[in-house]
Parts: sequence; C-alpha cells; structure tokens
Amino acid sequence: MAENVILVDEHDNALGLMEKMEAHRKGLLHRAFSVFVLNEKGELMLQQRASHKYHSGKLWTNTCCSHPRDGESAEQAAHRRLVEEMGFDCEIEKSLEFVYRAELDLGMIEHEYDHLFIGRYNGVPSLNPEEVMDWKWMDIDLLSEDIAAHPENYTAWFKIIYQSFLAKVKA
Repeated sequence: MAENVILVDEHDNALGLMEKMEAHRKGLLHRAFSVFVLNEKGELMLQQRASHKYHSGKLWTNTCCSHPRDGESAEQAAHRRLVEEMGFDCEIEKSLEFVYRAELDLGMIEHEYDHLFIGRYNGVPSLNPEEVMDWKWMDIDLLSEDIAAHPENYTAWFKIIYQSFLAKVKA
C-alpha cells in the first residue's frame, strides 16, 4: 500500500496528498515531525536507521521521525511512530516548528515543515528491526562534538534539526 504525505505551504496549510517517494524525489514541501527523547540524565536517545531503509541506512539520527497520515495530527503521528519504531510511548511536548530542505542519498530530497517534539523516558526501547538497527543514549555535549568530528555518521536532517533542539534545551 502506497504511503502518502501531506503537502503543505510555508505556513503548514495542507495543499493535498502525494505518494511519499514521489514527494521526496521532487523535493516538495510536506508535513513531518521529529521526536527527541531525553532521559533523567539529560542524555538523548539516538537510533541507527536500518541498513535497508530507502535512504540514509545505517546512519544515526534522533529518536524517531516520520510523517503524519491524512487526518492525523503531528502529535498523534509522533506517538504512533514511537511505538512502531522504538516499541515505547511517552509524554511529549511540542517544542517548535520550522522548515528545512536537505539533499539525501539516492536522489531523495527532504523538504519538510517539521514539528519538533521533546519527550522524557528512562526505559529500554524494543526496536522494530524493519526500521531501526541499533540505539544508544548519548550526552548532548558529547553528541555535539561527535557530529562536528564525524558528520558522515548522522542523517542530514538530524544535523539540521539538532541545532534547533539544542537552542531549545539550552535556553
């Protein structure tokens, strides 16, 4: 079954639906969300994308991210995908919204109106191997250093979104 994304304008007004791969090939602006989960030590839960993903396989990224379905809010989608990818759910709070564009491998382009959510969780995830191959908690200061030293290990969108996340949590 084809998965659609919600095409939007620069104010997040819905314009229609398009098949996900087509929207990513054309680089059209669409609604998305990103979830960053912190533990009680202030460490960020990272996931390593499954090697067989349609782009950015084996790269490290934020806890969870995806696209809302038609009729689903970004927050509802964030909870759904936390369970589908990481095998847990937690309280999340919307932090900010912003637009970004990133060229990816395999001719894909992420052009997203992103809703950033921050959550808290202290447990161990139960990974869906179709989505995620590994996970870890990482201190955000050490993570900042590692992204600077080894940017090739991280997804393009994570490196962009991480700066907005840092500004929010360090404020």
